[in-house]
Amino acid sequence: MIKRTLYFGNPAYLHLNNKQLMIRLPEVEKNESLPLSFKKEATTSIPVEDIGVVILDDKQVTITQGLLAALLDNNVALITCNETHHPTGLMLNLCSNTLQNMRFRTQLEASEPLKKNLWQQTIIVKINNQAALLKMQGVKTDNMLHWAQSVKSGDTENHEARAAAYYWNNLFDGRLHFKRDRFGEPPNNLLNYGYAILRATVARGLVGSGLLPTLGIHHENRYNAYCLADDIMEPYRPFVDKIVCDIVDSGENYSEINKSLKQQLLTIPAIDINIDGESSPLMVGLQRTTSSLVKCLEGEQRKIIYPEWL
Repeated sequence: MIKRTLYFGNPAYLHLNNKQLMIRLPEVEKNESLPLSFKKEATTSIPVEDIGVVILDDKQVTITQGLLAALLDNNVALITCNETHHPTGLMLNLCSNTLQNMRFRTQLEASEPLKKNLWQQTIIVKINNQAALLKMQGVKTDNMLHWAQSVKSGDTENHEARAAAYYWNNLFDGRLHFKRDRFGEPPNNLLNYGYAILRATVARGLVGSGLLPTLGIHHENRYNAYCLADDIMEPYRPFVDKIVCDIVDSGENYSEINKSLKQQLLTIPAIDINIDGESSPLMVGLQRTTSSLVKCLEGEQRKIIYPEWL
């Protein structure tokens, strides 16, 4: 079953009762003649076991320790947002897999040739998925497909960067002049928001498979606590890009991320992807990817299972 993504962008009191996330929302009485101090409360509930991601995006959201513990026990990724409403923090379960200690050791002992081979696989699929999205936009992709076929172990010739330059120069071709920059002009804001949701979803999948998101196969920034999540999310990025392309094509104002745009980006964990000819929600497919990564690290198989556009 696909887990739910919950977004809280208004004041709310969140607590736990009988394994249910209880939501209390302050609601003013319809009788406008009453002073604002006269209020009632609207309450609803959601089973904790049905939740995959929770996003807190209001300074007046209160969440109890009991609920926090229950969410983490059920491997929910909890995201907090800053004053500009962009995701800025991520909380994950520390021990969601009974074989965690063994798998941490497997990660630590992974050989460099193995990690380089896994990175090669990752970049090949990423470039192929980027090419597929460009093709949907009517852009020629022969060079992208050539670069994908030319990726060597560890991507020593940096075909990822070559493909990225061509990809971003052409993805919004004819609609706007775009430069991919985290702090750049819109729609960079949409990409940043979408990637933050994707990153949290990937980190959740890694933790669920007993892996440590910090120990990457390629990324190794000493200040990055989610190097492995950043590695594994690479082939998934074009699925976020597709949502952003659709928003740009729709003509909707995206200079600031409003409620409508957030609703579209919050569908990321539930969008359909294709793995080995089978369609599944992204969050479910991610579990197959992270499970296959474990098997690769343990020597049981040689290929990471990633989604690919047909």
